[in-house]
Amino acid sequence: MRFFLLPILLLWPLAEITGFVLVGRALGLWVTLGLVVGTAILGAFLLRSQGMQILKQISAESREGRMPGRTLVDGAMIVVAGILLLLPGFLTDIIGLALFIPFVRSFLWSLIGRRIVVVRTSRSTGHHYDGGRTGPAGQKPGPVVDLDEEDFHRDGNSSGSGSSSPWAGPKSREP
Repeated sequence: MRFFLLPILLLWPLAEITGFVLVGRALGLWVTLGLVVGTAILGAFLLRSQGMQILKQISAESREGRMPGRTLVDGAMIVVAGILLLLPGFLTDIIGLALFIPFVRSFLWSLIGRRIVVVRTSRSTGHHYDGGRTGPAGQKPGPVVDLDEEDFHRDGNSSGSGSSSPWAGPKSREP
């Protein structure tokens, strides 16, 4: 952890407590508690509604073959905003509400977007899964035959001491 984060982490709770005291003096205890609970409910509602919208955008961009870089960052900012609204405190609520505003997210993207690079590898071009099987020289593998223990047996000659196969195990002794 970098050194400049330590004072912030130590002073943040004190700032939140100061915010509770100032708002409590100005509005009263019950209104202050209502604001804290209300912002938590608002955060959960906004996280659900905007989160679903972001998931639909990511899905649409993926289907069109585009990399959803900015949409993923927007989604991450919305998750952080929802978590900040769920936490009790007025400073976290202000930052959380600000992150739900698309203009603020666009501004933050303009600040950090130059540092983020989305790379598409050659493996990510197809949507094919073959269970990890590969054939020789790019050929499609043959069919898979699934045998039970009763379906497979070895001849006595293939597993004897004269066998040259490295996969032939030692001859089993049956009573």
